[in-house]
Amino acid sequence: MSEPYSVPYYPVFLDLRGRSAVVVGGGSVAERKISTLLEYGADVTCIAPTITPRIDALVADGRVVHEERGYVRGDLGGAFIVVCATDSTEVNRAVYQEAEGRGCLVNVVDSPELCNFIVPSIVKRGPLQIAISTSGAAPAVAKQLRCELEQLYGPEWEDYVAFLGRMRRIVMERVVGGEAERKPIFEAIARSNLFERLACGEECDVEEVFVEFASGCDADSNTDASDEHACEG
Repeated sequence: MSEPYSVPYYPVFLDLRGRSAVVVGGGSVAERKISTLLEYGADVTCIAPTITPRIDALVADGRVVHEERGYVRGDLGGAFIVVCATDSTEVNRAVYQEAEGRGCLVNVVDSPELCNFIVPSIVKRGPLQIAISTSGAAPAVAKQLRCELEQLYGPEWEDYVAFLGRMRRIVMERVVGGEAERKPIFEAIARSNLFERLACGEECDVEEVFVEFASGCDADSNTDASDEHACEG
Protein backbone atom coordinates (compact mmCIF):
# COMPACT_ATOMS: atom_id res chain seq x y z
CA MET A 1 0.00 0.00 0.00
CA SER A 2 1.44 3.36 -1.05
CA GLU A 3 1.95 6.16 1.43
CA PRO A 4 -0.62 8.98 1.41
CA TYR A 5 0.33 11.90 -0.84
CA SER A 6 3.13 9.87 -2.46
CA VAL A 7 2.05 10.58 -6.05
CA PRO A 8 5.13 11.78 -8.01
CA TYR A 9 3.49 14.83 -9.59
CA TYR A 10 5.30 16.23 -12.62
CA PRO A 11 5.60 20.04 -12.35
CA VAL A 12 4.54 21.78 -15.56
CA PHE A 13 3.29 25.17 -16.78
CA LEU A 14 0.42 25.00 -19.29
CA ASP A 15 -0.54 27.38 -22.08
CA LEU A 16 -4.34 27.60 -21.69
CA ARG A 17 -4.94 30.38 -24.21
CA GLY A 18 -7.94 29.46 -26.31
CA ARG A 19 -8.26 26.05 -24.65
CA SER A 20 -11.67 24.76 -23.60
CA ALA A 21 -12.11 24.66 -19.82
CA VAL A 22 -15.21 23.19 -18.17
CA VAL A 23 -16.00 24.06 -14.57
CA VAL A 24 -18.73 21.98 -12.92
CA GLY A 25 -20.21 23.88 -9.99
CA GLY A 26 -21.24 27.47 -9.44
CA GLY A 27 -20.32 28.33 -5.86
CA SER A 28 -17.52 30.38 -4.35
CA VAL A 29 -14.86 27.74 -5.02
CA ALA A 30 -15.93 27.44 -8.64
CA GLU A 31 -15.83 31.24 -8.85
CA ARG A 32 -12.18 31.30 -7.80
CA LYS A 33 -11.28 28.54 -10.25
CA ILE A 34 -13.07 30.33 -13.08
CA SER A 35 -11.28 33.60 -12.32
CA THR A 36 -7.91 31.88 -12.46
CA LEU A 37 -8.69 30.05 -15.70
CA LEU A 38 -9.78 33.32 -17.31
CA GLU A 39 -6.60 35.01 -16.11
CA TYR A 40 -4.62 32.44 -18.09
CA GLY A 41 -6.71 32.80 -21.23
CA ALA A 42 -8.94 29.71 -21.15
CA ASP A 43 -12.36 29.59 -22.80
CA VAL A 44 -14.55 28.76 -19.81
CA THR A 45 -17.90 26.99 -19.67
CA CYS A 46 -19.60 26.73 -16.27
CA ILE A 47 -22.15 23.99 -15.69
CA ALA A 48 -24.35 24.58 -12.63
CA PRO A 49 -28.02 25.14 -11.77
CA THR A 50 -27.12 28.27 -9.81
CA ILE A 51 -24.06 30.54 -9.85
CA THR A 52 -22.62 33.30 -7.70
CA PRO A 53 -23.23 36.96 -8.58
CA ARG A 54 -19.59 37.26 -9.69
CA ILE A 55 -19.89 34.35 -12.12
CA ASP A 56 -23.18 35.80 -13.33
CA ALA A 57 -21.41 39.09 -14.07
CA LEU A 58 -18.75 37.24 -16.06
CA VAL A 59 -21.50 35.52 -18.04
CA ALA A 60 -23.19 38.87 -18.70
CA ASP A 61 -19.87 40.25 -19.95
CA GLY A 62 -19.54 37.34 -22.36
CA ARG A 63 -16.45 35.97 -20.67
CA VAL A 64 -18.05 32.73 -19.46
CA VAL A 65 -20.63 30.44 -21.02
CA HIS A 66 -23.18 29.19 -18.47
CA GLU A 67 -25.11 25.97 -18.83
CA GLU A 68 -27.90 26.51 -16.28
CA ARG A 69 -28.39 22.90 -15.19
CA GLY A 70 -26.66 20.02 -13.51
CA TYR A 71 -23.86 18.01 -15.08
CA VAL A 72 -24.75 15.17 -17.45
CA ARG A 73 -22.41 12.70 -19.09
CA GLY A 74 -21.15 14.10 -22.39
CA ASP A 75 -20.65 17.63 -21.06
CA LEU A 76 -16.88 17.27 -21.24
CA GLY A 77 -16.68 16.70 -24.98
CA GLY A 78 -13.91 18.88 -26.42
CA ALA A 79 -12.62 19.98 -23.02
CA PHE A 80 -8.90 20.31 -22.47
CA ILE A 81 -9.09 20.93 -18.73
CA VAL A 82 -11.88 20.19 -16.25
CA VAL A 83 -12.43 21.46 -12.72
CA CYS A 84 -15.20 20.04 -10.56
CA ALA A 85 -16.32 21.92 -7.45
CA THR A 86 -19.60 20.45 -6.22
CA ASP A 87 -20.82 19.05 -2.91
CA SER A 88 -22.00 15.84 -4.55
CA THR A 89 -19.72 12.82 -4.27
CA GLU A 90 -21.69 11.14 -7.04
CA VAL A 91 -21.28 14.08 -9.44
CA ASN A 92 -17.61 14.50 -8.58
CA ARG A 93 -16.86 10.87 -9.34
CA ALA A 94 -18.89 10.92 -12.55
CA VAL A 95 -17.05 14.02 -13.78
CA TYR A 96 -13.70 12.45 -12.97
CA GLN A 97 -14.55 9.21 -14.76
CA GLU A 98 -15.71 10.97 -17.92
CA ALA A 99 -12.69 13.29 -17.92
CA GLU A 100 -10.29 10.38 -17.49
CA GLY A 101 -12.04 8.49 -20.28
CA ARG A 102 -11.66 11.46 -22.60
CA GLY A 103 -8.03 12.12 -21.69
CA CYS A 104 -8.78 15.50 -20.09
CA LEU A 105 -6.83 17.14 -17.36
CA VAL A 106 -9.15 16.98 -14.35
CA ASN A 107 -9.15 18.33 -10.84
CA VAL A 108 -11.93 17.56 -8.37
CA VAL A 109 -11.50 20.08 -5.56
CA ASP A 110 -10.42 18.59 -2.22
CA SER A 111 -10.42 15.05 -3.64
CA PRO A 112 -6.83 14.12 -4.58
CA GLU A 113 -7.92 10.62 -5.53
CA LEU A 114 -10.16 12.16 -8.21
CA CYS A 115 -7.46 14.29 -9.80
CA ASN A 116 -4.82 13.73 -12.43
CA PHE A 117 -3.34 17.14 -11.67
CA ILE A 118 -3.26 19.43 -8.65
CA VAL A 119 -3.08 23.21 -8.53
CA PRO A 120 -0.05 24.69 -6.73
CA SER A 121 0.06 27.80 -4.63
CA ILE A 122 1.47 30.51 -6.88
CA VAL A 123 3.57 33.64 -6.48
CA LYS A 124 3.14 35.66 -9.70
CA ARG A 125 5.31 38.60 -10.67
CA GLY A 126 4.59 39.20 -14.33
CA PRO A 127 6.43 36.54 -16.33
CA LEU A 128 7.99 35.22 -13.12
CA GLN A 129 5.91 32.50 -11.49
CA ILE A 130 6.91 30.44 -8.47
CA ALA A 131 4.74 27.39 -7.87
CA ILE A 132 4.69 25.65 -4.47
CA SER A 133 3.22 22.22 -3.85
CA THR A 134 3.23 19.73 -1.01
CA SER A 135 1.52 17.14 -3.26
CA GLY A 136 -1.65 17.84 -1.31
CA ALA A 137 -0.16 16.78 2.01
CA ALA A 138 -0.06 20.19 3.68
CA PRO A 139 -1.88 23.00 1.82
CA ALA A 140 -1.43 25.32 4.82
CA VAL A 141 2.34 24.95 4.50
CA ALA A 142 2.18 25.75 0.79
CA LYS A 143 0.19 28.89 1.64
CA GLN A 144 2.70 29.88 4.32
CA LEU A 145 5.60 29.46 1.91
CA ARG A 146 3.75 31.49 -0.70
CA CYS A 147 3.31 34.36 1.76
CA GLU A 148 7.02 34.25 2.61
CA LEU A 149 8.04 34.19 -1.04
CA GLU A 150 5.70 37.10 -1.82
CA GLN A 151 7.71 39.15 0.67
CA LEU A 152 11.03 37.95 -0.69
CA TYR A 153 10.11 38.48 -4.35
CA GLY A 154 8.28 41.79 -4.41
CA PRO A 155 6.60 43.64 -7.31
CA GLU A 156 9.97 44.94 -8.55
CA TRP A 157 10.72 41.46 -9.87
CA GLU A 158 8.05 41.87 -12.54
CA ASP A 159 9.93 44.68 -14.29
CA TYR A 160 13.27 42.94 -13.84
CA VAL A 161 12.23 39.63 -15.39
CA ALA A 162 10.34 41.38 -18.20
CA PHE A 163 13.50 43.40 -18.94
CA LEU A 164 15.56 40.22 -19.00
CA GLY A 165 13.08 38.74 -21.46
CA ARG A 166 13.62 41.65 -23.84
CA MET A 167 17.36 41.35 -23.33
CA ARG A 168 17.29 37.63 -24.09
CA ARG A 169 15.54 38.22 -27.41
CA ILE A 170 18.22 40.71 -28.45
CA VAL A 171 21.05 38.39 -27.44
CA MET A 172 19.48 35.48 -29.32
CA GLU A 173 19.05 37.63 -32.44
CA ARG A 174 22.41 39.41 -32.49
CA VAL A 175 24.97 37.09 -30.94
CA VAL A 176 25.88 34.56 -33.58
CA GLY A 177 26.73 31.00 -32.62
CA GLY A 178 25.16 28.96 -29.86
CA GLU A 179 25.22 28.53 -26.10
CA ALA A 180 28.98 28.92 -25.81
CA GLU A 181 28.83 32.45 -27.25
CA ARG A 182 25.68 33.58 -25.46
CA LYS A 183 26.06 31.96 -22.05
CA PRO A 184 28.79 34.38 -20.81
CA ILE A 185 26.50 37.34 -21.50
CA PHE A 186 23.54 35.78 -19.68
CA GLU A 187 25.75 34.84 -16.72
CA ALA A 188 27.26 38.33 -16.54
CA ILE A 189 23.80 39.88 -16.47
CA ALA A 190 22.65 37.46 -13.76
CA ARG A 191 25.69 38.30 -11.60
CA SER A 192 25.43 42.03 -12.14
CA ASN A 193 23.62 44.70 -10.14
CA LEU A 194 21.03 45.20 -12.88
CA PHE A 195 18.21 44.18 -10.53
CA GLU A 196 19.21 46.80 -7.98
CA ARG A 197 19.51 49.45 -10.71
CA LEU A 198 16.00 48.77 -11.98
CA ALA A 199 14.58 48.50 -8.45
CA CYS A 200 16.07 51.90 -7.65
CA GLY A 201 14.14 53.38 -10.54
CA GLU A 202 17.00 53.76 -13.02
CA GLU A 203 15.71 54.08 -16.59
CA CYS A 204 17.68 51.34 -18.30
CA ASP A 205 17.56 51.14 -22.07
CA VAL A 206 17.69 47.54 -23.28
CA GLU A 207 19.88 48.46 -26.25
CA GLU A 208 22.41 50.24 -24.04
CA VAL A 209 22.45 47.41 -21.51
CA PHE A 210 23.02 44.91 -24.31
CA VAL A 211 26.05 46.88 -25.50
CA GLU A 212 27.27 47.15 -21.92
CA PHE A 213 27.33 43.40 -21.39
CA ALA A 214 28.09 42.25 -24.93
CA SER A 215 31.22 44.38 -24.92
CA GLY A 216 32.69 42.31 -22.11
CA CYS A 217 31.24 43.88 -18.96
CA ASP A 218 31.49 41.15 -16.31
CA ALA A 219 30.35 40.83 -12.72
CA ASP A 220 33.48 42.48 -11.29
CA SER A 221 33.23 45.55 -13.49
CA ASN A 222 29.56 45.90 -12.62
CA THR A 223 30.40 45.67 -8.94
CA ASP A 224 33.07 48.36 -9.32
CA ALA A 225 30.56 50.58 -11.05
CA SER A 226 27.88 50.08 -8.40
CA ASP A 227 28.42 53.53 -6.87
CA GLU A 228 27.44 55.12 -10.17
CA HIS A 229 24.10 53.30 -10.22
CA ALA A 230 23.40 53.12 -6.47
CA CYS A 231 20.18 54.43 -4.92
CA GLU A 232 20.63 57.73 -3.18
CA GLY A 233 19.88 57.83 0.52
